[in-house]
Amino acid sequence: MKPIADFAKHFGTNLSLDERFVFKKANRYFLINEKLRSLISDDFFYAGTYLGKDKGDVFFPSFSLLAMIAERKEANSVVVDDKSEWLFICGRDVFWRGINKVTGMRKKGELTLVLNTYGECLGFGKMTSDSKVKQGGQKVAVENISDIGDFLRRERRK
Repeated sequence: MKPIADFAKHFGTNLSLDERFVFKKANRYFLINEKLRSLISDDFFYAGTYLGKDKGDVFFPSFSLLAMIAERKEANSVVVDDKSEWLFICGRDVFWRGINKVTGMRKKGELTLVLNTYGECLGFGKMTSDSKVKQGGQKVAVENISDIGDFLRRERRK
């Protein structure tokens, strides 16, 4: 539970999940319901909603977990326009000119969620400057760390 809560804090929010329904198998975390909990044995591969995995000191979130964090209205996030949405999904960084809205107070180096105009989480990245000091449109605002297009790009390489 601690890696999940610590990860959510990077976005300026608290995510409290009932520990009875978070199941850890090896280094992977799953959110399960009460009925599924009674059916689970130790030899399962996948159950419920995958939340992510931790590798040492680094936590790798699932997009389901990112969506849960994005539902928190106080979470650090930027809403991007349609063109920036497409570029971000393609693995590109977000420029200031493509940001429609900024939520939360972020400083250079902090993590932020990237949302489309419908409030759907596209992934997350790292702020390249303080959100109070909005740079010109040609400057990168958010460096892409992970986006929903990553899976497709990995499949293409095979």
